[in-house]
Amino acid sequence: MAEPAGADALVFAGVSKVFGAGTTRITALDDLSLAIKAGRVTGMLGPDGAGKTTMMRLAAGLLRPDRGRVHVLGEDITKTARAVQSRIGYMPQRFGLYEDLTVQENLDLYARLQGLAAAARPARYAELLKLTALGPFRARPAGKLSGGMKQKLGLACALLRVPELLLLDEPTVGVDPISRRELWHIIDGLRVAGVSVLVSTAYLDEAERCDEVVLLDHGRVLAQANPAAMEALLQGRCFKVTHPTMPRRALQQTLLAQPEVLEARLDATSVHVLLAPDIPPPEIAGAAWQGVAAQFADVFVDQLHARRPARAPVAPVAAMAPRDHAPVLQVAGLNRYFGDFHAVKDITFEVTRGEVFGLLGANGAGKTTTFRMLCGLLPASSGTLLVAGQNLLKAPAEARRQIGYVAQKFSLYGALSVAQNLAFFAAAYGLRGERRARRLAWAEEEFELGPFQAMNAADLPLGYKQRLALACALLHEPPILFLDEPTSGVDPLTRAEFWQRINQYAANGTTVLVTTHFMDEAEYCDHLLLMSLGASLAAGTPAAIRAQAASADNPDPSMEDAFIALIAAHEQTIRRAA
Repeated sequence: MAEPAGADALVFAGVSKVFGAGTTRITALDDLSLAIKAGRVTGMLGPDGAGKTTMMRLAAGLLRPDRGRVHVLGEDITKTARAVQSRIGYMPQRFGLYEDLTVQENLDLYARLQGLAAAARPARYAELLKLTALGPFRARPAGKLSGGMKQKLGLACALLRVPELLLLDEPTVGVDPISRRELWHIIDGLRVAGVSVLVSTAYLDEAERCDEVVLLDHGRVLAQANPAAMEALLQGRCFKVTHPTMPRRALQQTLLAQPEVLEARLDATSVHVLLAPDIPPPEIAGAAWQGVAAQFADVFVDQLHARRPARAPVAPVAAMAPRDHAPVLQVAGLNRYFGDFHAVKDITFEVTRGEVFGLLGANGAGKTTTFRMLCGLLPASSGTLLVAGQNLLKAPAEARRQIGYVAQKFSLYGALSVAQNLAFFAAAYGLRGERRARRLAWAEEEFELGPFQAMNAADLPLGYKQRLALACALLHEPPILFLDEPTSGVDPLTRAEFWQRINQYAANGTTVLVTTHFMDEAEYCDHLLLMSLGASLAAGTPAAIRAQAASADNPDPSMEDAFIALIAAHEQTIRRAA
C-alpha cells in the first residue's frame, strides 16, 4: 500500500557513510538528515562527489550506513531490507541490461527476478511497452537499441512490479532531448498514479519539473525546497546582457573576467548573467543589461560558489587570436555501411580554423559513427576526408597526428596514475626532450593535476577524469580537437569550467568538433550539423537552426525546441509523440 499523502516516503536521520580505509578514506555522506514526502517527484542535484549515488544505494538497501538510520516507506531498511525492496523500484546509472537478450527476453528475466506472477506478466508487458514506445522493438537485442531506448527499457524493467517508491539515479544521462522528454513523460505519469519518485539528474532544467529539489554537496544538504521558491530568492540578480558588436562568446569571456559575475552562460541571443548579492552590474562599454527571471542553474551556482575554489582566471578578450577562416576539416560525400545497413549517408561539411563545430542528433542518428570516421578510428565506406590538408583515407597516420580526441566514455588507463597516463601519451605522440618536459609541465599546471599525479586515473573524481582526458588529447598541440559528448554525466559547474577552457582554445586558433546532448552547449558552437537517421537534416549557425524550426505556435524556439521539432518531424514514423 502506498504511503498516505503528506507521509514521508524516505527519511535519512544523521546518516554518515565512509568508503576506504587509512589515509584514503572518503566521506560520501556526512551526518545527513532529510525527509522526502510521499506522492511527489523529488529531484536530487549536486556536483560530482556530492553523495547522490551513495544516498540512492542506501535507500535501495544495497549499502548500510555507518551511522544513523534510513527509513523507507516507514520501515528501517537495515532491519527489513528484503521486505522493503519488494515495494521499491531502483534504476542505477548503469542499469544491468543483458545486451545479447531481446527487449522481451530482458523483461522476462527481470519479471522472474522480481517474482512477478506469470499470469500478470502479459498485461504488465503490454502496459510498459506502450508506455515506453518499445512495442515495435520487443524482438530487437538490447545491445542494438539506441541510448535513449536502453534507458527506457531499463526503466520498464524497474517498473515491472508497480513500486511505491521509485529511485532513479541519473536516468537521462547521455540521452538526446527527445528521449529525455519521453522519460519525463513516464515520470509525470507515475506522479499522477501516486508513486513517490526520487530522481537525481545533471540537467538543471529537469529540476524545474520536480515538486521539490534537494541540493547536496560533500554529503550534506545545502537546500531543500520547491524549485520556484529557490529561484525567487535570486530576484534582481539575473540579467540578459547583449552587445551590438561583440560576439557572444567574447562577451561571455569579458563578463566572466569581472569579479562581480558569478556565472555567465550563453542563451539564444544573449549572455545570461548571475551577479553576486547586492552588487550592481559592472561597467562594460556598449553592453546592455536587462533584468530577467532566475533559472535553476542560477540557484545551483549561487549555492555552491562559496564552497568552491576561486574560479580559474579568464583570459582577456584582447588575447584572442583573429580567425583566418582557413578550412581545417573538409568532409564530402561521407558514407558508412555495416553490411546492408546504411549508417551514415552522404554527409558533407567544412570546418574552418578556430571554429567550434557541433554535431547534433538523436541517439542512433549516426553521430558517433561519423565522429569515429573523422578521427580515423573507423574506415569510411566512401567519401573524402581531409584533416589539416592530409587525406585521412590515404595517409591516416599523418592525418591522425593532427587530431586530439576525447572519447565519449573515459578511455584512459585506469590502472595507471595521472603522471603515467600523461607520460604514456607524450611518448605515443612522439614528444621528446625539452618539448616533452614543457608540455607535461603545461598539462599539470593548466588542468591543476599536481595534487593527483600519483593517483590512479580510475580513482579520480569525474571532473578530474575529464581534465586528464583533455590534457592528454592536447599534449601534442593538435590543430583539431574532437570531443565526443565530453560533458556527459558531469555536473554543471564542471561543464561551465570545461567550456570556458574550450572557448579560449578556439579563440587562440584550435578547431573544435563536438557532439553533445546538452542543447545549451550547442549555443557555444559557431556552426551546427543536425543529423537524423544517418543523414544531414539541417546545417548552419545556431540562430539559423532555431529559425528553421520557428512556427506560428512557437516563433522564437530554444535550441532544445528546435531539436525536438526538427527531429520529431523527420522521424515521426518511428517515434511516439509524447
